[in-house]
Amino acid sequence: MQVQTIAEEVVQAEPAGWLKRNQERLIVAASGLSIGGLGVWLSYLGNPPNSGICISCFMENLAGSLGLHGNARMQSVRPELAGFVLGALLVALIAKEFKAEGGSSPLLRFMGGVILIIGCSVFMGCPIKMALRLGAGDFTAVAGLVGMVLGVWLGFAFLRRGFYLGDPVPLPAVNALVVPVLMAGALVAVLVKASFLQISSTGPGSQKAPFAIALGAGLLIGALAQKSRFCVTGSIGNFLVSRDSTLLTGFLAMIGSAVVVSLLVGSFSPGLQDQPGSHLAYGWSFLGLFLVGITSVLIGGCPFRQLILASQGSADAAAAVFGMLVGGALVQAWGIASTNQGPSQIGKVATLVSLACVLIVGAVLRMKDEEPA
Repeated sequence: MQVQTIAEEVVQAEPAGWLKRNQERLIVAASGLSIGGLGVWLSYLGNPPNSGICISCFMENLAGSLGLHGNARMQSVRPELAGFVLGALLVALIAKEFKAEGGSSPLLRFMGGVILIIGCSVFMGCPIKMALRLGAGDFTAVAGLVGMVLGVWLGFAFLRRGFYLGDPVPLPAVNALVVPVLMAGALVAVLVKASFLQISSTGPGSQKAPFAIALGAGLLIGALAQKSRFCVTGSIGNFLVSRDSTLLTGFLAMIGSAVVVSLLVGSFSPGLQDQPGSHLAYGWSFLGLFLVGITSVLIGGCPFRQLILASQGSADAAAAVFGMLVGGALVQAWGIASTNQGPSQIGKVATLVSLACVLIVGAVLRMKDEEPA
């Protein structure tokens, strides 16, 4: 009898069969590669250094442009943000995955969105910016990565013990269109130069990649993210809980592509000192993304994933997105956001209060008896 090893089976398998078996992982990898590579490229073309893609920064910019805070340096409508939403919407419609549903603890999800931005602003960036910072050699971001991983682990511990925000229910289709219409409207307002928009002339809000390129990058990333269901915190959580590395492939691809493109464009600068969009308060960086990690798990996705879910019809995710918009206004209006000198006193207080609120809700809101870990 002829013995055939697993390796020989793989070699002899038809390419189409291999592609079919690994299709999900390849799409996830493509999503991660696009976010990491395009994120660095957008910075090279004009976006703030190490912040080519940052959901929390973009939300702070949008809030400022709509007049929700007065920091003249953080006011801009980022076409990438609208691109994420509209690209994901288009793919969801084509794949017939657009479904209006919601009603699962919307106020808690709204507050979760606010808290996500508080944590991100104290760290100085969302989980995607954390990966871009790592890819550019910013070792200060390691504290945030460790915090996020531990936050995700604790969030899943709450889920195992019965935390649940409830079941979504079908809703009229108009509920699912609120976030896409808002983003499309913001794009139109930029194109017609609407007088109510406030646009920065100095600071990070004035640093922009060309409009068409930024929008195209956003559309591509949004489309791939909807198809792959990529989520930064979800990728880590799936691996921690079940050792499923499918989504983790996207996270690693994102960091890897950021490293490669940073090297190609000359922005790779390994070290701790003088890194753009960062500070040296490692403990608060840890706590900021620890807060983001646990909150993301409890409301069902990282800031980026909330945008994609809202694009395919989730009114629950839309509640979180509006919470992120309000959070973007508050962290700037109240001085919660960190600077290169570190977090402010109000930023530290906001982080601790938010963390206490999340832990209390996580401990109290259980729908079944506690189960062993």
